[in-house]
Amino acid sequence: MAELAERSKDCGDCPIRHRAVCSRCEPQELDVLDRIKYYRDFAPGRTIVWGGDEMDFVASVVDGIATLSHTMEDGRRQMVGLLLPSDFLGRPGRSVAPYDVVAMSKITLCCFRRKPFEELLTSTPSIGQRLLEITLDELDAAREWMLILGRKTAREKIASLLAIIGRRDASLHMKVANGCIVYDLPLTREAMADYLGLTLETVSRQISALKRDGVIQIEGNRHVTVPDFQRLLVETGDDTDGGVLS
Repeated sequence: MAELAERSKDCGDCPIRHRAVCSRCEPQELDVLDRIKYYRDFAPGRTIVWGGDEMDFVASVVDGIATLSHTMEDGRRQMVGLLLPSDFLGRPGRSVAPYDVVAMSKITLCCFRRKPFEELLTSTPSIGQRLLEITLDELDAAREWMLILGRKTAREKIASLLAIIGRRDASLHMKVANGCIVYDLPLTREAMADYLGLTLETVSRQISALKRDGVIQIEGNRHVTVPDFQRLLVETGDDTDGGVLS
């Protein structure tokens, strides 16, 4: 089971405060949210919710990463998305989870009881507006991912995923992804292979090639340094003026 976690009630200390669904709330609105929120921690590999289950909460990812996947009737599974810090889990007005959500690393969720949150949307326009922006960003990301999976080479797929995660990490730290960036990769190579539709051997081979060519440096299995982010963007096959979504 997930653990309920004790956290400070001061939203100003939240690492995703500037990107989360509550980012535009006034202090009094945060007080209202505070009364319906709670935190939950999930260990790596734990299922947060199964597709088809009733969800009595919605949530923002505070820390960590989770996968969205769909299981077909014959048991085959397809990973269809990632939840990164500041992403929103659940949909107001929809009580049933459409996908399996599994923690890939230790993950912390800032949860809101669904019914009170739905009621709050009608009285707090700033939350509804920010939620709409998050939803549209998610739609843009899904369209971009169709391009990545359908048209890009294996090397471009790996570079695109590294760029997406690097941009998000920079945004969370209120930095611009430019020049040299450093971050911890939250996915194993097995998870990357599953998400990108590649074999584990192909992922390892392409990462080694990017390292050999000086595009990235990796310490251990996860600590990534990108000496020149613009060069990584060239490797994605996108325009370097913003073709990769954050």
